[in-house]
Amino acid sequence: MAGSPTARRRRLAIELKRLREESGLTCSQVGKELDWSSSKISRMETGQGRVQASDVDALCRFYAVPEDLRELLKSLAKESKTKGWWHAHGDAIPAWFSVYVGLEQAVSNLRTYQAEFIPGLLQTGEYAAEQCRAWVDHTSADIGRMVDVRMRRQELLVGADAPDLWAVIHQSALQHVVGSRQVMAHQLERMLELSKLKNVTLQILPFDAGAYPTTGSYTVLGFPEQGDPDVVYREGLTDSVYLEEPKDVALYTKAFDHLRALSLSPQRSSSLITRLLEENSR
Repeated sequence: MAGSPTARRRRLAIELKRLREESGLTCSQVGKELDWSSSKISRMETGQGRVQASDVDALCRFYAVPEDLRELLKSLAKESKTKGWWHAHGDAIPAWFSVYVGLEQAVSNLRTYQAEFIPGLLQTGEYAAEQCRAWVDHTSADIGRMVDVRMRRQELLVGADAPDLWAVIHQSALQHVVGSRQVMAHQLERMLELSKLKNVTLQILPFDAGAYPTTGSYTVLGFPEQGDPDVVYREGLTDSVYLEEPKDVALYTKAFDHLRALSLSPQRSSSLITRLLEENSR
């Protein structure tokens, strides 16, 4: 079972929706039978807010769920209330991004396209600090906590259960000087180090790649459980979008495959990063 409270909540929501649909009932019909509002059923099926184990038990009994599955779903409800390590950092992680961090902790693979900056999982502390400093309303303490979170997230890439990361990065992100050339040199060196990990694949989309089918950065998160569908994540200035509809995920996945085909091979990408590293080190 996925180790993140966010992932457990999502797994529970998926199962509750599946059970209702298999029963052939609407949220309103289930709510009427249990004397609940239809919105309560809907919230439970979309993972919005905490779900009580007693409510899960009531739903499972109504759906005539076998005891072993009922106990599993109740345990998911209890475990989804625990807090992940990222909650200790308070508002250093906006609520909308906290959901992403929770899902990220449970993935088996990540496919990300970044058009302007180096992906957070590949950033050095210096680069991350410069990026966070661009937000003028952040104090030094805020920036320190935000960098700490980003560095802690990178622990995901090492260890026996580390997920596969496939990153396609536009060449402009490598040549966009963040902080100073020394900061960029350290950043490029860090990327070369991480690209040597067996679970990390890094490709650069060059300036001469031509037209490509995307309008901005995004990440496709894949999960080990067969019943957990992929999620597409897109981030804005003040919020984020999570796409789970199969047709949407399929479109973004197809676009990512196209980007990979247009990009330099991992070997040629490393050569380009090495050349830019040398230029920034002069």
